[in-house]
Amino acid sequence: MDSGGGGSTGDVARNLLSKRLLGKVAVITGGARGIGAATAQVFAENGAHVIIADILDEPGAKLADSIGGRYVHCDVSVEHDVERAVQLAIDWKGRLDIMFNNAGVPGPGGSITNLKMEHLMALVAVNLNGIVHGIKHAARAMIKGKNSGSIICSSSSAAIMGGLASHSYTLSKEAILGLARSTACELGVHGIRVNCVSPHGVPTEILMSAYRKVLGNPDLQPEDVSKIVGERGSLLRGRGGRLEDVAEAVLFLASDDAGFITGHNLIIDGGYTCANNQLSVIYQG
Repeated sequence: MDSGGGGSTGDVARNLLSKRLLGKVAVITGGARGIGAATAQVFAENGAHVIIADILDEPGAKLADSIGGRYVHCDVSVEHDVERAVQLAIDWKGRLDIMFNNAGVPGPGGSITNLKMEHLMALVAVNLNGIVHGIKHAARAMIKGKNSGSIICSSSSAAIMGGLASHSYTLSKEAILGLARSTACELGVHGIRVNCVSPHGVPTEILMSAYRKVLGNPDLQPEDVSKIVGERGSLLRGRGGRLEDVAEAVLFLASDDAGFITGHNLIIDGGYTCANNQLSVIYQG
C-alpha cells in the first residue's frame, strides 16, 4: 500500500535504516572546511545532529546552518573552548555520542637543527593538546550520560612513514596514535570506542598549500593534486584520495557498524604506506 507520500512504508523504513547515525549527536573540531566539513555533511546526511567547532566563524556558521546543525567558535588549544563545544551538545540535545577530533595545523618545516622550540610548542598545542582536550571532555560527557560513544582522532600517513611531512607535524601525528590506543584501554569499560583515521594524499588545505609551494603553482586545484597522487602516490593507479573518502571512513568508525572496533588506526591512502613504491615496477610487467 502506498503511504501517500510518494513511496511505500517499506521505502520509508529502508531510508531510515540507511541513516547510520540517526539521532546521534556529534561534535567535529576543525569542521568548517576540508575533511571536517565533508564529514559534517556526511554525518548530517546520515541523520546526525552536528556541532561544528572551529575558529573559522563565517564558513563554519554557514555550513552549520545548511545542515541544520550548530556552530561554536573553538580554538582546540584552549581547553575551555573544547569543553564549551561539548557542553553545547549537552545543552542542545542532552547527550554526546560522537567526537571527531579533526582540527590541526601544518607547523614549521626545515631541518631539525634549526627547529625553534616555540614553533614546535605552538603546533603541539593544537595538534596534540587539542586532541587531549577533545578526548578528555568527550569522555567525561559520555561517561556521565552512560550512553557509550565513539571518539575519532585525525592522524596522518606521516605517523606511519618518515619523510612525508615536517618533523613537528610528524611528531604530533604519531603521538596521537599512542594517545588513542592508551585511552581506548581505559574507556572501553564504559563502552566508549577510541579510533584514528590516517589519510594520505587527500587534498586538504594543508596538503594544497604544500603542493602549491613545492610546485611553484599558486593556482593548483584539488583535482590537480588528486591526479598527481593517483599517478605517483597510490597503488590504485589513476585514483587519488578525496575528502569524501576520509569522511566515509569516519562515518564507519562513528557508526554501530564499527561497534567492535577500538584502538584502531584506519589508514586511507590507496595502499601507499603498505608498499615500497620504488619497487612497484616489479608488478607492472
